[in-house]
This record gives sequence, C-alpha cells and structure tokens, in this order.
Amino acid sequence: MSNHPVQTVGASGDKIKIVLAILVAIAGVVGFYVLSDKATIVRAAALVGGLLVAIAIAWTSASGRDFVNFSKEAVRETKKVVWPTRKETLQMTAIVFGFVLIMALFLFGTDKLLEVVLYDLILGWKR
Repeated sequence: MSNHPVQTVGASGDKIKIVLAILVAIAGVVGFYVLSDKATIVRAAALVGGLLVAIAIAWTSASGRDFVNFSKEAVRETKKVVWPTRKETLQMTAIVFGFVLIMALFLFGTDKLLEVVLYDLILGWKR
C-alpha cells in the first residue's frame, strides 16, 4: 500500500486565471515601454497597475493561494533560524581565510615541487 499523496488535477478555470494573470503582467510591462513618450508617472502607473491586477487575478486561483501560503510558511520558518552572532561570524570567517591561505601555500608548494621534478630531474630542462 502506497502512502503517496494524491494530487488532484486543477480546474481549467484556475489555469485560465494563471494564463490571464501572466498576460496582464506582460501587458503592464509592454505598456511601460509603449508609453515611453508619456510622463514617467503614467509609465509607472501602467507597470504597477498591470502587475497589481495580475497579482489579484492569480490570487483568486488555487495555485495563487497555495503560493501565498507557501510564502507565509517560508517567512515563518525564516524567523525560526538562529543567526550567528557577530563574534561567531568573524571567527568562522577567520577560519575560512586561514584554511584558504594554507591550501594556497600547499598547492603552490606542490606545483613548484612537480615543476622541479618534471622539468629539471626527468626532462633535464634546466632554466
């Protein structure tokens, strides 16, 4: 027996709403560029108005409501994160820089050792 959740197929009305919202958002952006000879406030109003109407249309669909709920949950989870203190951040940054410096020196030394072994000892190409 499977415990996988069953996903229902969304109503075609929801799909139409999402497509309509995308088209309205595109229309707002296109309006912003088409009205390039108008005042900046008119252009901004076309853009913002198109985006707000698109958001309102998308919000009425099941997918839009699911997205809003997902966003709320993401914000709620972000508030639960325990962020490091300034001291901890500086200590970790110093450790990373120290490790990078040590690795850089190790790789430089390895490169020079291989250069000497390969060019001077094996091939005999002394400089």
